[in-house]
Amino acid sequence: MREPVQKPQRCAIYTRKSTEHNLDLAFNSLDAQREACEAYIKSQSHEGWRLLPAHYDDGGLSGASLERPALQQLLDAVRGGGIDIIVVYKVDRLTRSLADFAKLVELFDAHDVSFVSVTQSFNTTSSMGRLTLNVLLSFAQFEREVIGERVRDKIAASKRRGLWMGGTVPLGYRNENKRLVVEDSDADLVRRIFHLYLDLGSVGAVVKTLDAGGVRTRKGLRFGVGATAQILNNRTYLGEIVWKGEVHKAEHEPIIDVDTFSAVQDKLAAAAIQRREPARNRIFILAGLLHDDAGNHMSPSHANKKGVRYRYYVSQALLQHRKAEAGSIARVSAPEVEAAITGAFSSDRTELRNRIWRIMLHRDRLAVELKPSEGDPTPAPVTIPFLWQPQGRRKGIALEPSQRPRLDPNTSRAILMAIGRARRWMAELIDGSSSIEDIAAREEMGDRNVRRLLPLACLSPILIRAIADGTAPANLTITSLTAALPHDWATQEQRFLSV
Repeated sequence: MREPVQKPQRCAIYTRKSTEHNLDLAFNSLDAQREACEAYIKSQSHEGWRLLPAHYDDGGLSGASLERPALQQLLDAVRGGGIDIIVVYKVDRLTRSLADFAKLVELFDAHDVSFVSVTQSFNTTSSMGRLTLNVLLSFAQFEREVIGERVRDKIAASKRRGLWMGGTVPLGYRNENKRLVVEDSDADLVRRIFHLYLDLGSVGAVVKTLDAGGVRTRKGLRFGVGATAQILNNRTYLGEIVWKGEVHKAEHEPIIDVDTFSAVQDKLAAAAIQRREPARNRIFILAGLLHDDAGNHMSPSHANKKGVRYRYYVSQALLQHRKAEAGSIARVSAPEVEAAITGAFSSDRTELRNRIWRIMLHRDRLAVELKPSEGDPTPAPVTIPFLWQPQGRRKGIALEPSQRPRLDPNTSRAILMAIGRARRWMAELIDGSSSIEDIAAREEMGDRNVRRLLPLACLSPILIRAIADGTAPANLTITSLTAALPHDWATQEQRFLSV
């Protein structure tokens, strides 16, 4: 009698190495793992095991995550039914996370795929075998966490000693044997940026000046507001290293003196306080000053009708459903009452706040109480004629689209450049010419930043057009766009354009 013919078992080998060290050698760790796995498969040829020609090798990638190119290709092949057995040198080459391994086992079971470790003998079809595997993975996860703690401790110790631990080299320096060395031409540009900010008082103005002078980054790009602000806040230029909020004296030479850096920080802090005020309050110049004749604050409000925004001041009593406690005028057109005040005083919002204590709104007048001064400690109230009309007798005065705060051109340009980069990256990922790791290395940025910017490739065309022509909201930034960006275009437009 003939022996039954064994069904061919299609075997795939997966290899991984956590670091890129020695990967450039002719025979490296990945090759050693594969050689051991090939020998094991050959020893099982009598069982019908046959090696598939495809290579699944991840070099320089941690086992803490499943986001690895070769592993994802392997899992796609599993889902496609092209693999019967997965062979690895050790269990931790596949993953070092118990939670991730549970997901993998579920996927393997769903597609009748077996899993074999060459150096660790167990059988995942039995409960005891699964227990053994979980114990091995627990130790693998523990080892990964211990290694992570050791690396973090080493970085912290090095930072405390003022050593630069790698990463993006700041403008003005170059990397020589893992040390920051001043690059004279770039250092002069850094000093110029700091002095420009002290002269102009605005990051946007600095960017415009650099752009007008044809100044570009080391990659040949225009300076953006975010990158310029980062330079102005970077304590590396003081010859310092910052680690987890602690500042340490560094071994590299400073580019900026302490007085200049401190003066820049003071200006940046003052500007930040101004920006912290809600944007709508910067439009509503009487916010915080206007009261109804019952003494209630009147807060900024608006309504959108047929694409046009109408601005109002509304009594807090009305907003809090205390209509009986509201004054004789619970709602007033903002442009009308603002025109009356600015005609009598000034259109400068800061000057109004310096002079006016509060404004009481009556049906026939505005009673303006002034702040006391040294020459006139008790100034008399100023009465301004103001004829209020019910809304039913006249149309509200609208804030036309052209009057709305427009997106800064530099911010618009920076967002559009980020969208262009994200689209190029997405095209490379789709056609397989690059991976996220390749893109991150080429762009000199972290994998996490590449993944954060990639959703910009899927922005709504209407939203992109609004960014390009400057009609998008003035507070729109790359950060606000990439924070949990909705996939649906209609939802994107509602979130970012209906402001």
